[in-house]
Formats: sequence, structure tokens, C-alpha cells
Amino acid sequence: MSGKYFEELEIGTVFDHLPHRTITEADNLLFSTMTHNPQPLHIDAEFAASSQHGQRLVNSLFTLGLVVGLSVGDTTLGTTIGNLGMEQVEFPNPVFIGDTIRVQTRIAEKRESKTKADRGIVWFEHIGRNQRDEIVCQCLRKGMMLRLPKNV
Repeated sequence: MSGKYFEELEIGTVFDHLPHRTITEADNLLFSTMTHNPQPLHIDAEFAASSQHGQRLVNSLFTLGLVVGLSVGDTTLGTTIGNLGMEQVEFPNPVFIGDTIRVQTRIAEKRESKTKADRGIVWFEHIGRNQRDEIVCQCLRKGMMLRLPKNV
């Protein structure tokens, strides 16, 4: 298990996550169809060719999921109880098929649970960048994290 417990996630710690991930046409098409999103900017190459970007845009919710997912191995794998919410989700630049996304996470804040001694709340600031070093996704995610077991 590579995730960190509440006590191991110090405010200000920065993680540069590996691996990075190149987005494929299949990723975008499958995610869009599985979520019943018929937006032609995502799935219709001819329509998207006449848009301001001249090509299909990757579904932004896929991008958000990928950015969070790429952070899991270093931060929450096996140590999270669940997500409590996301705020300040922004997509300042578009993502295109073939872009390679890399992610950095900073521990922004944390506090002990007010009601349960076995957990705490951590705010993860995720930033996804493409191969041109443009920020394509950023968000502040609040997670409920396990505390270190008493017998460790």
C-alpha cells in the first residue's frame, strides 16, 4: 500500500506524480459515451474541425478524473475513506487527443476529525499540466483519510 495516512500528509508537501499519461481517442470517446455526453466537440471530428480549436476537445470531466487518478498511488491508495468534495475546479487550457498529462499535488490543509478519532480531513491541491507546461486542470479536493493504526 503506497498511500499516506493522515499523519504522514504534512501541509506544504508536494508530490510530482508518475506515471504521466497520454490521452487517446479511445479514452475520450469511451468516457463521453459512458457518461451519455453527446457533445460534438468531444466526439465529432468534422464538427470540432470547424470550432475555434479546430479539433476535438477532451471531455473536461475525464481530464479531472485523470488528474485525481494520477495522484492516488502517492497519496491515498489504501488510506482514504472517501472524497468529501471538490472546489475551485478550473480548466484554464483545453486538452486535446494526444496530449500527455502530468500531475502535481500539494497538501494544502488538514485537520483531525471532530467526531471520529480514526480519521482526519486533508485538502489536496491538484494541478495537471500538458506537455507544453500549460495548466489544463486544477482543483482543491477534500478527502477523509485514515489515521495511523494504533498498533503501528
